[in-house]
Amino acid sequence: MRLDKFLCSKGTRSEIRKLLKSGAVTVNGEVVKDSGFQVAPDCTAVMCRGERVIYKSFIYLVMNKPQGYISATRDKKLPVVTDLIGEEYRRFEPYPVGRLDIDTEGLLLLTNDGELAHELTSPKKDVCKRYMAVTDIPMDKADSDAFSAGMEFSDFTAKPARLEFTDDPNTVFITISEGKFHQVKRMCGKCGKHVTFLKRVAIGGLELKEDLALGAVYELTKEELIEQIYKKEF
Repeated sequence: MRLDKFLCSKGTRSEIRKLLKSGAVTVNGEVVKDSGFQVAPDCTAVMCRGERVIYKSFIYLVMNKPQGYISATRDKKLPVVTDLIGEEYRRFEPYPVGRLDIDTEGLLLLTNDGELAHELTSPKKDVCKRYMAVTDIPMDKADSDAFSAGMEFSDFTAKPARLEFTDDPNTVFITISEGKFHQVKRMCGKCGKHVTFLKRVAIGGLELKEDLALGAVYELTKEELIEQIYKKEF
């Protein structure tokens, strides 16, 4: 692997070239200025400004998505969620895992690991997603029974879902194991209720941190992400 690729977490290509030219990078204790110098991906002898560099090809981000952004990497008219992440993450070209509607906020994963993204969105995996929903009319026991039974739509059959009540009659928690287009809103609509606010609060056992600001992100390792998602189901 080329040394400049190994150093991808340290900046843009031009920034990495400057680092190399300045003599800030050593391999096995020797200054290396050649961007094409070959190192193994698992090399532990690369240092930049005295700090060890560990190569990573994949990145895993947890975002508290705000309203007004679409779950995409580019759009001609609307802002996208990748506009919210810094260049240190953007250079890995992460993309959203699944989607949240433009008017929905909450937990969103971004990665460039296609294999894991496919696993987490595959209907066969039944990875549950939990939402907090506010409706114009309070949900009731009949609605809970309808959710538990699954629902028929013209384009798909929704699997059984869970409806949980709160102290606020207009606020409920809804857990689904799919991610069909507008699914939560459509299921509530089939019960005669309109969703006025929707927020995803968990994916599997990975819960949205209460202190994570809207638009903020933090990074997990693949192992941490998998462990948290599969540690429990709601």
